[in-house]
Amino acid sequence: MQGTILHGPGDVRFEELPDPKILKPTDAIIQIKATCVCGSDLWSYRGVDTVTQPTPMGHEYCGIVQEVGSEVKSIRPGQFVIGSFFASDNTCIICKQGYQSSCINREPVVGAQASYLRVPLADGTLVPTPGYPSQELIPSLLTLSDVMGTGWFAADAANVKPNSTVVVVGDGAVGLCAVIAAKQMGADRIVIMSQNPNRQKVALELGATDVITERGAVGVSHAKELLNGIGADSVLECVGTLEAMMQAVQIARPGGYVGFVGVPHGIELNGLELFFSQIHLHGGPAPVRRYLPMLIDLVWNGKINPGKVFDMQLPLYQVAEAYKAMSERRAIKVLLTP
Repeated sequence: MQGTILHGPGDVRFEELPDPKILKPTDAIIQIKATCVCGSDLWSYRGVDTVTQPTPMGHEYCGIVQEVGSEVKSIRPGQFVIGSFFASDNTCIICKQGYQSSCINREPVVGAQASYLRVPLADGTLVPTPGYPSQELIPSLLTLSDVMGTGWFAADAANVKPNSTVVVVGDGAVGLCAVIAAKQMGADRIVIMSQNPNRQKVALELGATDVITERGAVGVSHAKELLNGIGADSVLECVGTLEAMMQAVQIARPGGYVGFVGVPHGIELNGLELFFSQIHLHGGPAPVRRYLPMLIDLVWNGKINPGKVFDMQLPLYQVAEAYKAMSERRAIKVLLTP
C-alpha cells in the first residue's frame, strides 16, 4: 500500500509501505475511505516536536473493515466504522468512567494517512455506522474521529449549559467544532476569538453569535465587555499555546469553567493567579470513544454538519500539499481521499 511518512520538518512523503497485518487477536484492518491532516500534526511538521526517524502520520480515519482478529466479537468485515485516535478496550475502570483516552490498555492509532490501517483493540475502539453512508456524510463522519469529538469534549469539560455564555479560543477545526457543540448544548451566546475572516464566516454559520478579533489583554477585555463585565460561564481553549490558555483563564468568570483540549506547548500557569481566579479547569486528550455513538446519530440524522470545517479536498497522494496548505493557513482542514 501507500502511506504518509514524515522524514523531518517540512518533509512529507507519500511512499510505498508494507500492508498492515493482524498482529494481535484484538486487531482489525480497515480500508481507509477518508482521512485528513490534524492541526496537531503541524507541531511535528513545523519542527516544534522533534522527529528523530521516518514517522507514519495520521490518526483520523473512517473506512470499511477488511479483516478482524480471532478475538474480535462486535466488529465484522464489511462494516463502515469510525474510531478514535487512541485505541481503548472500553471495559477497564477508566473507560467505564468515560475516559477512554486514558484507558489502562490504550494504544495510539497511527498511520491513518494511508490506504489501509491496523486498529488495535477493535471491539473497544471502532463504532459502526447504521449503514453505508452517502458520500455527502463521509466528511462529517470523519470529523468524529477527532476534531468533532475533541470540540465536544471541550464544551462538556467546560460545563456548557442551556442559556449559558461561551467563549471559544481558537478558530481551527477543533474550535469550529466546539462552536457546534456549544450550540447543541443550548448556549445562548457563543463568542469565537478569531483574526481570520474566512474562519469567522464559518464560525457564524455553525452557530457563533459574536466575533472578537483581538488577542491577549485587549481580547480579554473585549470579551468581558460583551459578557456583562464579568466574563464567560464557559471558555473552550482549542489551541494549546500559552497566550490561548491565559486568555481562557482570564475570560472565565469566577465560578466558571475552562475546558482545554489544545495540545499544550510552552504552557506554565501562575499558581497565584489560578488560585484567585476561582475557576474550574478540566481537559486533556478527548475521550472521543465516549461520544462516538451519540455524534454518529447526530450526523446520520442531519442534526449537525461538522464536515463544513473541510475547506479543501485533495487526493491522498497529494498529502504533502495538504500539510503545506494548513501550515500556511491557506486551509482550515484538508480532506484526503484515496
